[in-house]
Amino acid sequence: MLSTADRDAAISTHACGGRTIVRLCGALDIEGAPALRERLIDMLHRGPALLVLDLSQVLSCDASGLAVLIGTQRRARLLGIMMRLAAPSPPVTRLLRSTGLYRSFTICPDLGGALAWELDEPARPAPAPPVTAPPVPAADGQRSSAVPALAFG
Repeated sequence: MLSTADRDAAISTHACGGRTIVRLCGALDIEGAPALRERLIDMLHRGPALLVLDLSQVLSCDASGLAVLIGTQRRARLLGIMMRLAAPSPPVTRLLRSTGLYRSFTICPDLGGALAWELDEPARPAPAPPVTAPPVPAADGQRSSAVPALAFG
């Protein structure tokens, strides 16, 4: 079992049984991105079967932070390591959804869920949020949720 903490970068890690958990706190931004990138590359080169990034305490994320997440995912795939994002905070969730990047990661609602999945399960993207169509006015002026029929002629 390995456990470390780095107060400057607000990163803590815990490795045990082929699984490494990296807890991130604060901002994933241009200021901390280089150090975070190096720490995550180091974690990947230690060869865990599973790398879980706990994002529950991340207050904000900019393009540099996203680049670190994307680069880590790519490196993990090349090394045959599964990577999961666990419990992304609301600001991170909004950013992943608004950029469409949520489809590129395996995102788990909590840390327990990220660790509970079988290690040999392939990574899959998080499901897209449901899309509902607005009600369509019916011919009699009443509102209907049915999609109107199209006439071809």
